[in-house]
Amino acid sequence: MDLKKLTLMPHGLEVLLPEGASLTELERGTSQRVIPFGCQSGACGACMIEVLDGLDSLGEMDPDEVDFLEDLGRTDGPYRLACQCRLMDAATVRVAEEQ
Repeated sequence: MDLKKLTLMPHGLEVLLPEGASLTELERGTSQRVIPFGCQSGACGACMIEVLDGLDSLGEMDPDEVDFLEDLGRTDGPYRLACQCRLMDAATVRVAEEQ
């Protein structure tokens, strides 16, 4: 199994997840609740993250995620819904601040 590193800022917490794992696996990989996963289906926006490094490492966005981010006004930067991401390589993220 090939493990990939996800770094969660501002805590500097590093978690290793299997390649292709959903970021919701963080809830099993650490006792700290760093990303507030709500619905886990991309419908609530609670888990919006800002990707600081490795945007291409989180898999492709599907049209529903793109539409939801547009509805939230978050198409102008490196934003993703963590519950929709698959960790393909190392990445660094932080929970996005509310607008």
